[in-house]
Amino acid sequence: MKIARMTKGEWGKIKAFFDLDIDGIIIKGFKLIDGTNGMFVGSPSVKNKEGKYDATVIIPKEIQPELQELATKHYKEDK
Repeated sequence: MKIARMTKGEWGKIKAFFDLDIDGIIIKGFKLIDGTNGMFVGSPSVKNKEGKYDATVIIPKEIQPELQELATKHYKEDK
């Protein structure tokens, strides 16, 4: 698992958008969000008919800490 591409910026609490490469499969649309308890990763999502957002990728709880650390480390590089 590695970061394929990351776009850094300031979009409110969103600090970066990134794509994840898992064994050659690219999953687009992850977000790195600056929350009240620090940075966390938001899953790709789409807006439904009711105006709410539904996740298109479910991140297993076992992988979340590793993904968060990977994204945060990549974000802090060359900042």
